[in-house]
Amino acid sequence: MTTEVPEVSGGRRRPGRRPGAADTRGEILAAARKVFAEKGFDKATIRGIAREAGVDPALVHHYFDSKEGVFVAAMRLPTDPSAVLPLILSGPREEVGERLVRFVLTMTADPAAREPLLGMVRTAMVNEQAVGMVREFFTTAVLGRVAEALDVPPLRMEAAFAQLFGVVMTRYILRFEPLASADIEEIVALLGPTVQRYLAG
Repeated sequence: MTTEVPEVSGGRRRPGRRPGAADTRGEILAAARKVFAEKGFDKATIRGIAREAGVDPALVHHYFDSKEGVFVAAMRLPTDPSAVLPLILSGPREEVGERLVRFVLTMTADPAAREPLLGMVRTAMVNEQAVGMVREFFTTAVLGRVAEALDVPPLRMEAAFAQLFGVVMTRYILRFEPLASADIEEIVALLGPTVQRYLAG
């Protein structure tokens, strides 16, 4: 078995995998959590995360593709918005609200996927740094992209998100009945038209 050793030029190691690094991906994630916590989502950069981890920025892109991808993995979120948003935005515009509600409820129906997301929200509620980081991520990587794609004013997009956020909190944290045990499609039929009105302008 051979050990990967970076080439050396002029006495300096070329950027890349560190000698003996057994879990480069894990080290990048640890570095990302530190950088996101210190700088927030907007000011954090792939280059800064790579510097903290001691690797080449290309290696971060190799594992995670984008800054959003690093954040999703570092925070253990259930999905990367850059992969999901095209699916939500495709299809008839008059059904975007319904698709958005169905996606959020389906994603959060799985306890394994839901708990990291709810854990991040709980932390944000009591930690100023965390709330800033979460706010920046959602406004930049999620709400901003949807608003731009649909040509919807930010206020309308944020109001739609508030509806979805409220339902998730009420269903899974406060556990109000009958909402907590209602069928997903029943909630989609109830909430979809409301979210659609925000998005339709």
